[in-house]
Amino acid sequence: MEKIKLLLVEDEPFLAKVIKDSLEQLGFDVLHAPDGKKAFSLFQNESCNLCIVDVMLPHTDGFTLVRQIRALGSAVPVLFLTSRTAVKDVIEGYESGGNDYLKKPFSLDELFLRVNELLKRTLANPITGTTPFAIGGYQFVFHKQTLHFGATEFRLSHRECQLLKLLYDHRNALLERKQTLKTLWGDDNFYNTRTMDVFITKLRKHLQLDPSVEILNVRGIGYKLIC
Repeated sequence: MEKIKLLLVEDEPFLAKVIKDSLEQLGFDVLHAPDGKKAFSLFQNESCNLCIVDVMLPHTDGFTLVRQIRALGSAVPVLFLTSRTAVKDVIEGYESGGNDYLKKPFSLDELFLRVNELLKRTLANPITGTTPFAIGGYQFVFHKQTLHFGATEFRLSHRECQLLKLLYDHRNALLERKQTLKTLWGDDNFYNTRTMDVFITKLRKHLQLDPSVEILNVRGIGYKLIC
């Protein structure tokens, strides 16, 4: 059976060695890059199942690296490692295309748990196909991360795309808040809830050109996309 391949992007040699050796002991095939530039080159030439990316990197920072990866059309899951814990930094991480955010310092057990959860969620819920989804007068093109209304085009972040796709799949029905947080963030804690609310606000702004489209807030329970 082919091993699951992980790309580890970490510039601190000792930490990188500890993480790489530990993941390999668990049976993963781990590729290591010490900076963003080398990581992007490695990603283009290898087929990776998941990326573990430090934010503060030489040459190309982690957020920029993941934007470059998403620009290739890749939906590979990304786990950020960082000591930057301000809400604006977490939101930037998700906006750039990250799937999860692990704050330093962390335990290896927590890292293993996050990696396994990301792989399980991603492999169990693949999104394929290139056909646009109609949301009222909008055309939502998931694989290009775009939303069109006539001649107007909105470029969506990876996380906005994931959230809008979930809302679309439950259109005109209730999408539970807890279910959404568990699916996209892996945890329904207060911190992640605040972050998700930011993305709901962003999507509402994009969708306001069509008055027949609305994201309703069902207080304390979840959201409903009306279209």
